Amino acid sequence: MQIAEIRRYPVKSMLGEVLSAAEVDARGIVGDRWWAVRDPDGKLGSGKNTRRFRRMPGLFDLRAYAAERAPIVELPDGRRFPADDPAGHRAVGEVLARTVTLTPEGHVAHHDEGPVSLITTAALRRLGELTGAGPDGTSIDPQRFRANLLIDLPGRGFPEENWPGDLLRVGPEVVLRPVRRLTRCAMIDMAQGHAAERNDLRKALAEHHDLAFGVFASVEQRGRITVGDTCSWA
Repeated sequence: MQIAEIRRYPVKSMLGEVLSAAEVDARGIVGDRWWAVRDPDGKLGSGKNTRRFRRMPGLFDLRAYAAERAPIVELPDGRRFPADDPAGHRAVGEVLARTVTLTPEGHVAHHDEGPVSLITTAALRRLGELTGAGPDGTSIDPQRFRANLLIDLPGRGFPEENWPGDLLRVGPEVVLRPVRRLTRCAMIDMAQGHAAERNDLRKALAEHHDLAFGVFASVEQRGRITVGDTCSWA
């Protein structure tokens, strides 16, 4: 069991970065979802409507990269702006066809459910079977689930769902505590990056797995993680 991918999303609900290594603190992957798009009502830009979030089509056309002062946001036409640049706010608003600002996290965390989200290659293979795509899971891009960590595991199934309550050591320093399953929304079927739009993933999870895929974890011990690090039970 080892880390296959590390992903960070410097601005919530925009496309993010694939990393070779990352620092982990009590909040999660450092810089992950630290900024968000906010509308005049104070709701955060998302792919869904809830009490906290507002669906803003077009967010997946934008990409964010971590930077020292504020993330850099890349528009579909290739222009880039720091997330704290008012001119960038206006440009993002033009893409989204609404008035928005980009703001760092305040008293309420930007994460949907918890600090670090995890999925496994075993679960991707099982979902491939459930959608009729075959057992290898290669037809399902892991970026659809916007997880921080993809853990490489043999076989197929949903083994991560047995993890809550245990302590997972990731590499030589970091210890995570899986908390509970992640309930999935329509975002997993939306086109994002090089992953085309689908209409079967959420349906398959609803029919066979209570809409759940992956787990989130809290951070028990901070440190540095690297792709290829071994994961074991602490």
